[in-house]
Amino acid sequence: MANTKEISVEEKLRALYDLQLIDSRIDEIRNVRGELPLEVEDLEDEVAGLTTRLDKLKNDLESIEFQIKEKKNAIDDHKAAIKKYSEQQKNVRNNREFNSLSKEIEFQELEIQLAEKHIKEMRASIEHKKEVIAQSETKLEDKKTHLQHKKSELKDIMSETEKEETFLMEKSAEYEAQIEERLIKAYKRIRGSVRNGLAVVSIERGASAGSYFTIPPQTQMEIASRKKIITDEHSGRILVDSSLAEEEREKMEQLLAKL
Repeated sequence: MANTKEISVEEKLRALYDLQLIDSRIDEIRNVRGELPLEVEDLEDEVAGLTTRLDKLKNDLESIEFQIKEKKNAIDDHKAAIKKYSEQQKNVRNNREFNSLSKEIEFQELEIQLAEKHIKEMRASIEHKKEVIAQSETKLEDKKTHLQHKKSELKDIMSETEKEETFLMEKSAEYEAQIEERLIKAYKRIRGSVRNGLAVVSIERGASAGSYFTIPPQTQMEIASRKKIITDEHSGRILVDSSLAEEEREKMEQLLAKL
């Protein structure tokens, strides 16, 4: 929330330029980090996804092996049934009983053939899944190594810049509090609409910094008088004179040198 104390236009301009210097430095720090935080996040998601996939593949493998075991037990049961029916055939009283037992034996033999066919298919599936598991494990290890490298890289950058960034963000909030809400909204709107994030720029060689459009001498004099907030008609940026800008840059350098 802005302070109720009324401050001069020059004080507002200084506070705005200080805020710009601070926010630009925060931008630089974040540019150094670049896409690293997102890369780390993406790699963590990939590692989690691969781990889940591997767990599922291993569970599938266990399930298939269990099914093979069940099929083998079923084959043993079918063989026991064949042996029993064959023994019974030795004691039949007529052809009808013999043929009935023969059909039972034939059915059990077909069940054995079907079970053996399923076992063969499941063993082929196991071999395929083992290959996929091996490939997935290699890929997972590569991703984990890459993730550790990126995390280490990010940690190094964070340890170098975290203290400065925290300090700057606190200062940014302090300077915002000195400026009326209307100006802060304008500052943020301009900052968000330009590629380099510069909403407040100084006059350099008769033009606003980074611009080729010359500012009329009369306007330059008005800017130097620091009596009102003046914006560049081409870019919409807030303009300050070079002397004020230099003074504030020196002040900011001294502030940051204490870190």
